[in-house]
Amino acid sequence: MRTLHRAFDYLGRHATLFLAGGVLLGLFVPALAALARPLLIPGLLIPLVIALLRLNWDALAAYARRPGLVALISAGLLLASPVLMWLTLKAFSLPPALAQGLTLMAAASPIVSSAAISLILGLDAALAVIVIVVTTALMPFSLPLVALWLLGLKIDIDLATFMWRLALMVGGAFAAALALRRLVPQHRLQANARMLDGASVATLVMFALAIMDGVTAVALARPGFVVLVTIAAFVANIVLQALGTLAALRLGMRSALTVGLMTGNCNMGLVLVALADKADFDVIVFFAMAQIPMYMLPALLTPLYRRLLARES
Repeated sequence: MRTLHRAFDYLGRHATLFLAGGVLLGLFVPALAALARPLLIPGLLIPLVIALLRLNWDALAAYARRPGLVALISAGLLLASPVLMWLTLKAFSLPPALAQGLTLMAAASPIVSSAAISLILGLDAALAVIVIVVTTALMPFSLPLVALWLLGLKIDIDLATFMWRLALMVGGAFAAALALRRLVPQHRLQANARMLDGASVATLVMFALAIMDGVTAVALARPGFVVLVTIAAFVANIVLQALGTLAALRLGMRSALTVGLMTGNCNMGLVLVALADKADFDVIVFFAMAQIPMYMLPALLTPLYRRLLARES
């Protein structure tokens, strides 16, 4: 048990590096990615449970009492972001599938692990959690509108089934965190914060491995296209993060960086669920390669985060 504690503590101290390495490991060792594939959903939800365990729920309640702010951020993420992306892409001659993928990426809610990554980076995890819950719940309504209006895609979503699945995932994470918070004293959770970060990193790496299943074969068959979509994913992620941060600067640097993180790191897995068999294969390739910047940029941008947060302090 002590060895496991030390291992998770080590993971917590080097969280961003392990996140970056996990997604690359899945790309370069495809057998490992295939082995991790059944762990995709646990790897998605466990980091949210851990983030809720570590979170100051008073801060979460404080944001719940500011519905106007949460609604404004949610509208920016689900509506303004894809419209801006669509208008920007009109100036470039990109393959249609790539342009479609970038617009759908911008229309997605933030990745669930944004809350865990916010904690690791020292950002506003309470803001991340409440925005994730609201935007994930609203995406079944906003995505068909954006897809049909901007891209001419008709998306047939079984709304009741989709919402029920989302409610089970997000509600289950809250229920598990609430039960654990009642069983484990708060001072013990605080004392083991680094170990919990390590456990979160381990499950995020598990998700990164699982999401890369099948991507290596595509990269070997079509290296030029894969390089193009990967570069586009990096650029889109960074630009969206920068724009989200600038738009939220009035909230303070810590909250603004959190909004930026959520704006650039989008839950394309939910988009794929919505598209079902209507997704172009090249769009799916883009969604897969877009996982790389989501896992590598926290490590690459950590010095910048520290500098900006230190300046605010």
